[in-house]
Amino acid sequence: MPRSVLGGQLPRETRDTWFLLAVIGWIVLLQTPYLPAWCSAMALAVLAWRAWLAARSRPLPAWPWRLALLLGALGGVWASHRTLLGQDAGVTLIVVLLALKTLELRARRDAFVVFFLGFFTLLTHFFHSQSLLTALGIVLALLGLLSALVNAHMPVGRPPLWHSVRLAAGMALLGAPVMVVLFLLFPRFAPLWGIPADGPLGRSGLSGEMQVGQIAQLAQDDSIALRVEFEAGRRPPQQALYFRGPVLSQFDGVQWRPRHSGRGSTRSAAAPGWAVEGEPVRYRLTMEPSQRPWVLTLELTPELPALGQKTAYLTPDLQWQVPRPLTDTLRFDALAYPQHRHGPVARELSLQADLDLPPGFNPRTLQLAQDLQRQLGPDASAQDYVDAVLQRLRTGGYRYTLEPGVYGRHTADEFWFDRQQGFCEHIASSFVVLMRALDIPARVVTGYQGGTLNPVDGVWTVRQSDAHAWAEVWATGRGWVRVDPTAHVMPSRTDTVQRLRPPPGLLAGTIVRFNPTLLAQLRAVWEASNNRWNQWVLNYTQTRQFDLLRQLGVSAPDWTDLVRLLAGAVALFGLGGGLWIWLSRPRQDPWLRLLQQTRQRLQRHGLTLPAHATPRQMAAALDGSLPAHSAWQAWLLDLEAWRYDPHLRDPQTAPSLHPLRARWRRLPALGPTTPHP
Repeated sequence: MPRSVLGGQLPRETRDTWFLLAVIGWIVLLQTPYLPAWCSAMALAVLAWRAWLAARSRPLPAWPWRLALLLGALGGVWASHRTLLGQDAGVTLIVVLLALKTLELRARRDAFVVFFLGFFTLLTHFFHSQSLLTALGIVLALLGLLSALVNAHMPVGRPPLWHSVRLAAGMALLGAPVMVVLFLLFPRFAPLWGIPADGPLGRSGLSGEMQVGQIAQLAQDDSIALRVEFEAGRRPPQQALYFRGPVLSQFDGVQWRPRHSGRGSTRSAAAPGWAVEGEPVRYRLTMEPSQRPWVLTLELTPELPALGQKTAYLTPDLQWQVPRPLTDTLRFDALAYPQHRHGPVARELSLQADLDLPPGFNPRTLQLAQDLQRQLGPDASAQDYVDAVLQRLRTGGYRYTLEPGVYGRHTADEFWFDRQQGFCEHIASSFVVLMRALDIPARVVTGYQGGTLNPVDGVWTVRQSDAHAWAEVWATGRGWVRVDPTAHVMPSRTDTVQRLRPPPGLLAGTIVRFNPTLLAQLRAVWEASNNRWNQWVLNYTQTRQFDLLRQLGVSAPDWTDLVRLLAGAVALFGLGGGLWIWLSRPRQDPWLRLLQQTRQRLQRHGLTLPAHATPRQMAAALDGSLPAHSAWQAWLLDLEAWRYDPHLRDPQTAPSLHPLRARWRRLPALGPTTPHP
C-alpha cells in the first residue's frame, strides 16, 4: 500500500473516490431489504474492489471485465425476476449499474454520471417505503451526493471534505424554501411510488381467505397497521375496539372465504339492514399501505367521507372496500356506533349460506352439537347454545397459544377434543363450525382488535400483531351478534389487550434489563414522530391543498389556481435570487479603486505610468522638484504601507481607509511634471 495511505495522508483523488464510494454504499444498503441477495453482494463487492484499486493506484479494469460483469448482472436480474422490465427488475438493474459505473470513474464527466445516477436511485426507495426512517436515510444520502458534487468542482489542491459538506448543506438550506413551496402548491396527482408491487403478497395482516396458522404467523409482526385518534374523553372501552375487515362465510373444510365479492352499496344509517343506538364515536383513522382493497373501520361505521380519488363502497357484510388495492397511506374522519344491530331480524333464505358445512369433515363436532341439542332440549334458543359453548371454552381447559402446531383435516375436532389450544383463528373457526352444526347461522369476521395507546401523542396504535378473528352469530329478533370466543379462553386478549409475543432480541433484551421502560418510551416517541410525518407529509392530498387555498382567500379553488399561485411563487423566488446575486456580485477592492483613481489623476497632469504601477512606482515617477510632489510621494508611501504593513493589516488595529481618502482630496494640484529619469 502506498506510503501516503499508511501514513494517514490520502491523495486527494483517493480520498474523494473513497468518499463517493461510501455514499454509494449507503444508497445500496438502503435498498438491501428489497433487493435479491446476489445483487446487494455484487454491488458491495464491486464498490470494495473499486476502493482497493483507488488505494493501490491500480488501473481500472479493461472493458472485457466490465462487459462480463454487466452480462452477469443482466443474467442475475433475469433469473430473479424473469424479466428486465418492471418495478422490481428495474430497481435491481439500476443498483447494479450504479455500482458498475464506478469502474469507469476516470474523469469528472464519469463522476457526474455517477452523481445523477445516484440521485435517480434515491427516488426508487419510495417504491417500497415512504416512512420517516426512509426519508431520514435518503436525506443523509442526498447530503453525501451533494457534498461529492461540490467537491468535484473544487479547484486543485486539497480542500477539506468538511468544507464541501458545509457548502452542500448551505445550498440545501437555501433551496429548502423553494422545496416547501413546491410541496405545498404543486398539483397533486397519483404518486409515482403508488404503483402496485409486482409480488402478490401485501403487508396487511389479513387475507381474503383464512386458513389455520395464517394469522398466528402474523402475530409476531409488530409493524403498524393503522392509527386511530379519538376525541378527548370519548374513546370506547378497550374491549370494544374491533376494526372490521373481511367477512368469511364459505367453508370448504380447509379454508374460509368471503361470500360477497362484488360491489355493495353506500346506504345511509337510516336505510334498512341495520339500526344504531346511543351516541356515536368520532374518530380519525390512518391506514398504512396494505396492497389490499379493504378499508378497516371501527364497528359500526355506516358512512365514509370521500377518500381522495378513491370511492369506497359497502358490501352487504358491512365491509368497506375500494376498487383498487391501497398502495399509499389512507386517512379519513368517520363516526362509529358501538351499539348497533345489523342483518335480518327474521329467518330468511339468504341465511342458508351461513349454515352450510362441507360433508365428511369434523364428525365429532357434529356429534357434539347433537349432544348439546339433547342436553338443552328443543326449546333452547340460539343464545342458550352460545352460552353453553362459551361455558365449555371457559372451563374445559382450552388454551390460547402462539404455537398451536399444524392441524390436520378435521380442524374443529382437533380443537374441541384433542389439542384444546389454538390461536384466535382456530377458536373462531371451531366455534362457527359448532354453531352451524347446531343449525345456527354463523360466520367468521377478521380484522384487528385492541391496540396500544401512545402516551406521547395520545394516538391509538394498532399493529399487525393485533390481527384477530371473531364470530358473528344470527339470532331471531336481533340479527347478527358479535361473539368473540377467544375472549372466553383468554380474557386478557381483549380486556387488557395483552398479546403473546416472542422473546425480545439481544439488543432489545439488553435495553429491557437496563431499564424496563426505556424501550417502550423510545418506541412511543418514534411512533409519535412517524405519525406526524404521515399526517403532515404523506397525507398532504389534493383536498388539503384546496383547503390551503381557501384559507388564502380563494373561494372555489381548482388546479388552475394552484398553477397560478405556484407560478407567482416561482417568479418571486426568481426575482429574489436575481436581487441576491446582484447585491453579492464581485466588487472592486476599495484600496484598488483608490489606487486607480490616483493613477488617472496623475495621468491627467502629464505623468505617464504603467497600467499596473504600484504606489511606490508612482512616487518614484515624481521628480520632487515641486513642494506638491513631496506631499504626493508621502501620501503614496502611506497608501502602500496601509496595504502591506503587517501591523496595519491586523483587522483589530488597522486604521480605516477613510483618512487616506480624505488626505487624497486635500492633496495640492500638480503643475507640469517632468518624469523622473
